[in-house]
Amino acid sequence: MTVTLGTLELGPLDLELLADPVAAALALLPDVAAHSHTVAIDPDLADTAALASEHGIPPEVSANCVVVLGKRGGEQRPAACVVLAHTRADVNGLVRRTIDVRKLSFAPQDWAVSETGMEYGGITPVGLPDGWPLLVDSRVVEQPWVLIGSGLRRSKLALPGASLAALPHAVVLENLGIPAS
Repeated sequence: MTVTLGTLELGPLDLELLADPVAAALALLPDVAAHSHTVAIDPDLADTAALASEHGIPPEVSANCVVVLGKRGGEQRPAACVVLAHTRADVNGLVRRTIDVRKLSFAPQDWAVSETGMEYGGITPVGLPDGWPLLVDSRVVEQPWVLIGSGLRRSKLALPGASLAALPHAVVLENLGIPAS
């Protein structure tokens, strides 16, 4: 089955278009892998807004994965948040309360890349380090198809939004994504 999002025609799942942790995770999630598709893209268009503009992808089809890092009692608490492209994660409200930290910020780029084994600009919720909470906005889960990172800047992964709720440590939250200002 071919899936078309905007002008992007996605083919069947191609492991060569995935970062190693993403491919390994999908090998352990055959139900998710069976409904996943990949597409090669220009790495200069890895940014969600650039890709959407170039290929006419509606904002409700694209999702962003952001890595945050909080601290509580000297312990670092990472998490990943997935929201639709036209929203931003409620980092200082809902995310902070959900992972129970006093201070929370976006994870430093070098740290996020090192910890996930994925490229910056391609970090995806599939294949995150074991134990990381994965917070997913309920509107993402409702989408028939969601275009997300593949772990690499040169490709994208598409899967049914509901598949994100099946990922390890996933928690679906209402209003995680708030209007972008």
